[in-house]
Amino acid sequence: MQMTQALSAGPHQLTPADQALVDGVLAGRRRALAKAITLIESTRCDHQERAQELLAALLPYTGKAIRIGISGVPGAGKSTFIEALGNYLIDHGHRLAVLAVDPSSSISGGSILGDKTRMETLCQREEAFIRPSPSAGSLGGVAEKTREAMLLCEAAGFDVIIVETVGVGQSETTVAGMVDLFVLLQLPNAGDDLQAIKKGIVEIADLVVINKADIDPQAAQVTRAQWNQALHLLRHASPNWSPPVLSLSALKKEGLAEFWAQVQNYREALTPTGEFEARRRHQAVDWMWQLIHLGLNQYFRRHPAVREALPGLIQAVEAGRVTPAAAAYGLLKFLNPES
Repeated sequence: MQMTQALSAGPHQLTPADQALVDGVLAGRRRALAKAITLIESTRCDHQERAQELLAALLPYTGKAIRIGISGVPGAGKSTFIEALGNYLIDHGHRLAVLAVDPSSSISGGSILGDKTRMETLCQREEAFIRPSPSAGSLGGVAEKTREAMLLCEAAGFDVIIVETVGVGQSETTVAGMVDLFVLLQLPNAGDDLQAIKKGIVEIADLVVINKADIDPQAAQVTRAQWNQALHLLRHASPNWSPPVLSLSALKKEGLAEFWAQVQNYREALTPTGEFEARRRHQAVDWMWQLIHLGLNQYFRRHPAVREALPGLIQAVEAGRVTPAAAAYGLLKFLNPES
């Protein structure tokens, strides 16, 4: 109880520099927002402490945006679709933030971060904010700090948040645990590939979009029918929503109004029953547990006894003298010697 009261009592006194950052974010200044996201992405301990104080100060101003996750096979036109949709939304009075995650190299650790260059016209809009971030090995196709970045964007007054993931994969479903609406982008002639798509991805899709329908309208129609049939056979997370399948052309800016209408229909269908807010509450608790697991992992690796014993155990496991399980249990005992 005491800890709950202490944590909910609000942030400590912010430094003048951090207070200026908070004020800049609340004023919707993109430079301040970019600096705030850089701060929360930092791995330095002092930066992480400042980041948590910053988030605590901005938390009361979050939660008003619609959060949309967009995933899809390579070549499905995610960036083109987001740019066309973003321009459409801005033209209709919205402010849009795009958190685009690029895959990090498993060899060099670097990322191209090319999404901004692929959204050239959207970058020039004052009402848009595009932030490319490296996945840095994080599972789920999203960067580790994407959730916090969403909160910052909401505090800055952006009412539509789009998270573009690195592509479709087995762990890609993580993005659905942080957004209100999960969109799966597909291509015409992709109907025959339905068996190859992970069932988990299909089950959590709230909306399926067949992009590039202008290339082969007949194939797009066939693919749309196949997806409708496949979705009909699955049991979906919400009893109040049956995922629709749309076909559109982002390049020709056709079908965007229908897509946005379905997003609004989704929110209107889930809000009266309380499901929309319940989903966010569950996501917040899941987020807490993920941060606990991450923190425990970091604490384990920094433990002096673990750091001393780890190199020798790695060599023993590689040489086959010790099983991986025995090595793991041996290391974990350093955290609780009495076990």
